[in-house]
Amino acid sequence: MPHQGRPDRSGERVDPVAAADAWFLANGLSYFVPERRREARAALSPRRTVPTLLLVALLAAVAGAALAWATGQVSAAPAVVLTLVLLAVGWYALTVLHVRPILSWALGRTVSSLPSLLPQMTRALPLLLIFVTFLFINAEVWQLAASLQTGQLWLVVLLFAGLAVAFLLARLPEEVDRADDEVDEEFLRRACSRTPLEAACEEVLADPGADPAAHATVTGFERANLVLFLVVVQFVQVVLLATTVFGFFLLFGALTMGQGVQAGWTGMREGEIHALPYLGQVSVPLVQVSLFLGAFSLLYLTVSTVTDEAYRAQFFGLVTRELERAVGVRAVYLTLREQRRPSQQPSPPPEPPRS
Repeated sequence: MPHQGRPDRSGERVDPVAAADAWFLANGLSYFVPERRREARAALSPRRTVPTLLLVALLAAVAGAALAWATGQVSAAPAVVLTLVLLAVGWYALTVLHVRPILSWALGRTVSSLPSLLPQMTRALPLLLIFVTFLFINAEVWQLAASLQTGQLWLVVLLFAGLAVAFLLARLPEEVDRADDEVDEEFLRRACSRTPLEAACEEVLADPGADPAAHATVTGFERANLVLFLVVVQFVQVVLLATTVFGFFLLFGALTMGQGVQAGWTGMREGEIHALPYLGQVSVPLVQVSLFLGAFSLLYLTVSTVTDEAYRAQFFGLVTRELERAVGVRAVYLTLREQRRPSQQPSPPPEPPRS
C-alpha cells in the first residue's frame, strides 16, 4: 500500500513525497525533484538555448569590439566576449536551470567544513610557495607577465581556472559512483535518519514487494547535481588558497621589489611603472605577476589536493555522509512514487448500459 504519511503536530497528515521534495530543495538537491528536473531538461532544449546563446554572443561581440577600439588592445575583445558568455551561462543556470539551491547549499557546506579541511589543504602551500617564489624572483616571469595586455592576462587566468574545473569534473564523478555501490537496509536507515522519510523508510523496508536498492544508482541530472556539489565545494576551497598566494606575493613584492628592480626585470623605464591608486608600493607589473602566479597556483592546488591521499581521505570523509544521505533518501523516495503511481491512474470509464 502507498504510504499516506503520518500526522504532524497539528494533527494533519503529511505527505512524505511532498515533504521529501521540500527537503531536497532545502538541501541543494534540486534535480532530485522530478518537476524541477523536467523544467531544467526543457530549459536545455536547443529551441531555448540556441537563440539565447546567439543573442548573448552578439551583444558580447559588440561590447568586446567597442572596448578593444577604445583601449587599443585587440585582446580585450575575446576576453570580454568569453567573460560575458560565462556570466550569461551562470545567470541562466542560476535562474532557469535551478542551480541556485545547489550553489547555496554547497557554499554553506564549504564554510562549515573549512576549519577541518584548511589544515589539510595548507599542506600543499609550503612546497608551492617555495617553488613559486623562485618564479616570482625570476626576471623572465616578470617580462612575460608585464608584456601581457590586460585582456591577455585575463584569458590566461580563465585558462588556468578552466583547466582546474575540467580536472575536477574528470575526477570527482568517481566519488559519486562509489556512494551508490553498496546500498542495503542499514545504509537506507542511516541515510534517511532525521529526514522526512525516516518513518517511510521503515515501512518500505518492511514491504516484501518493495525494492529500494533498485533505485540506488544515480544517473542523469541527479548525478550532475551531486557532481556539481562536489566541484563547488572543492573549487571554492582552492580559490581561497590561491587568493592567499596572490595576496602573499603582493605583500612580498611591495616590501622587496623597488621600481628600479621592476624596471630592470620588465625592460620598462621607471617612469613607465605606475602604482595603483592609494597603494604607492603596489605597481601594475607587480599585480600582473602576482595574478599570473596566483592563477598558476590555482591549477597546482587543484591537482595536488585531489591527488593527495591524506587530504582526499579527510575531504571525502566529510562529504561522503552528504552523498550517502542523498542516495539513500532518493532510493526510498523513488520507491514511494513507484508505489503511488498505480493508485493515481484514472479509473476506467463505466461501460455503457446494454440495450
